[in-house]
Amino acid sequence: MTSATDSAAARPVVVVDRVDKVFHRGDEEIRVLEGLSLAVDEGEFLALMGPSGSGKSTLLNLIGGLDRPTRGAVMVAGERIDRLNDRRLAGWRSRHIGFVFQFYNLLPVLTAARNVELPLLVTPLDRERRRRQVEVALALVGLTHRKSHLPRQLSGGEQQRVGIARALVADPTLLLCDEPTGDLDRKSGDEILDLLQALNQRFRKTVIMVTHDPHASARASRVVHLDKGRLGDGGAA
Repeated sequence: MTSATDSAAARPVVVVDRVDKVFHRGDEEIRVLEGLSLAVDEGEFLALMGPSGSGKSTLLNLIGGLDRPTRGAVMVAGERIDRLNDRRLAGWRSRHIGFVFQFYNLLPVLTAARNVELPLLVTPLDRERRRRQVEVALALVGLTHRKSHLPRQLSGGEQQRVGIARALVADPTLLLCDEPTGDLDRKSGDEILDLLQALNQRFRKTVIMVTHDPHASARASRVVHLDKGRLGDGGAA
């Protein structure tokens, strides 16, 4: 049961307000999102589900500041990000957003530790402070002992853990996960879902996860469904 104090403490960290997203292919207009509104509370674990082409990844990109809406407003962490210029948006994204990708996106020539350090290279932190934050992030995902390994020396599940450590290293407001278990077997996928759930429940990280897998979405505290650019609430998972 949620107490009155808990209810008062909860506040939206993401507000998407009547957003349209339109792409153009020659003379053709492709409407990906239509009048979509969504609020995500601080500390929530939200799963976005829907068929291919429903707009899930487009919505995630709007929330992460990788794209801009055609119409409507996107507010994240108290900032109206659709109004920021590119320079300010890049700085905002480095402070507030940690991305986790389906295919890991690790640089093959860098060790696990160096891959995790990458988001910190655009910050004013000195080398020793960066090293300490990398150590903390790798410890959180259980990979301290693999920090000197290259991606090709790691399993798929370990590579995704490195990807999560990289997303966490700057202590972002949001973790945005795009099909984080889509390239993994069930056992490795379950380990990644365990980790995301622990980050949400133990450390109160806000997690938004795009997935097509009901097994993955069952870990979320709320599931919403997109279909043809519109949103329907699937209730609590």
